[in-house]
Amino acid sequence: MEKTAMQFLKPEDFDTIVNGKKVGLYKLKNFGGAVAEISNFGARLLSLWVPDTEGNFDDVVLGPATIEQAMNPELQYIGTIIGRCANRIRNAQFTLDGKNHKLTSNAGNNHLHGGTKGFDSVVWEVLQHEQNKLQLQYISPDGEEGYPGTLKVCLVFELTEDNALKIESFATTDAPTLVNLTHHAYFNLKGAGMGTIDDHQLQVNATYYTPMDIDCIPIGTLETVHGTPFDFTQMTKIGERISETHEQLVIGDGYDHNFVLNNHTGEIQHAATVHEPLTGRTIQLYTNEPGVQLYTANHLDGSQKGKNGHLYGKRAGFCLETQHFPNSANQPNFPSIRLDPGQTYHSICCYQFLTEQ
Repeated sequence: MEKTAMQFLKPEDFDTIVNGKKVGLYKLKNFGGAVAEISNFGARLLSLWVPDTEGNFDDVVLGPATIEQAMNPELQYIGTIIGRCANRIRNAQFTLDGKNHKLTSNAGNNHLHGGTKGFDSVVWEVLQHEQNKLQLQYISPDGEEGYPGTLKVCLVFELTEDNALKIESFATTDAPTLVNLTHHAYFNLKGAGMGTIDDHQLQVNATYYTPMDIDCIPIGTLETVHGTPFDFTQMTKIGERISETHEQLVIGDGYDHNFVLNNHTGEIQHAATVHEPLTGRTIQLYTNEPGVQLYTANHLDGSQKGKNGHLYGKRAGFCLETQHFPNSANQPNFPSIRLDPGQTYHSICCYQFLTEQ
């Protein structure tokens, strides 16, 4: 079979100034031919070219083709780093050391993905760009979106020789604060824009998940996945049970739930596997985080245009967002997301790409 041509993004389509800071397009590549393209606007993963079993390379992440598309609110979070805190915080507030902190409300009365000016919509400083590594930095000032403390964040993207995209996040603060970063890539292992991900097979190392209320915020309990559509302890098609009338699926209009990873120690461990039978592409996900959010692009409706003119419809991609649990700010029984001066936050998300029949 003839190999597909790799069509990269145009640097001039991202070469601009946003809020007085230079935006650009940065390419990572390894000797095997894998390529990642990243913009420092939102620390956004724009494309990721990996091989299938026949050596054909396809771009397996959804995303914008230009900076104008990247700034479109309908594509706002696709491929970005999310912070200071991923997902939702109830009533857009939390109490820390007896003091109440009011955050920006940007999802009804709640706070979503860091607020109106989250880490997805700022320009990151490029500290270092090598052939297979990109290091970015953003300094979030005290009070930004309501969060206390000046937070200094460093991201390292690395495309390894064994076709892993490794994303490490580091953060320090000058005052007690909360931090819960995640990466929000939308994957389709058949290729971006190539239909739904219903036939992708998923296994998650989690026997519990965190059910949520009508506002898509965890209610604070852990529920077993056994006997529910959330049981991915064995390889199962993502779309096999996604349309069932289970209350949690109805609330999320599909999967939009945090899974509690088994045997969490704070060390890096295997979290999940995704396999696409047609191409043979497989992701092995590794993280040091206690949770992973499965999201099945339930909000896409076919009107969102991305790369190559593709219109992204419902379930055109899936996300596996390594994280602490949503609304940990207000759930003392969840793993803490507090960061104090003198401490260093360190989060690892590693997507290892393999090919297998």
